[in-house]
Amino acid sequence: MKDKIEEKIIHIEWQDPNDFEFVKNLTGKHDFGIYQIYLDHSIYGREVLSYIGSTSETFGSRMKVHENWLKDSDNGNAKIYTGKLRKKDWYTLYERESKEIVQVEKLLIYSHQPAYNKVYKDIQDDHDIQELHILNWEKRGDLLPEVSGARWTSKFE
Repeated sequence: MKDKIEEKIIHIEWQDPNDFEFVKNLTGKHDFGIYQIYLDHSIYGREVLSYIGSTSETFGSRMKVHENWLKDSDNGNAKIYTGKLRKKDWYTLYERESKEIVQVEKLLIYSHQPAYNKVYKDIQDDHDIQELHILNWEKRGDLLPEVSGARWTSKFE
């Protein structure tokens, strides 16, 4: 008989959306986690969820990767939400190098399918994700309030 795996609950505290220049300056010791980018899209409409990413460094350092793309694709009008991962007790942040940052990114990308994400579009058999339960709090943008790996993987097939 397999050992029962406990559901892992992760709370994400989302901040108000900001422009690229503001997020580029988020370089403090607690400025890491998950982010969402909203752009105008010729097919999907205005200010739509276009990309979900993560960083274990800082949001500011990660924005350097997106700088040219964002300026070219939306005339610099991108809105960026930043989210910090908190443990069950809500007060404790996950560590910078935790595997949970990538797991959360995978599940959010798969469950929301942003247009510009190319990876993590299929997590059906990812056993690390099956017990993950994400609660999105505060300024979550267009993200679902709750996302469960049990729902989006092949756990019950």
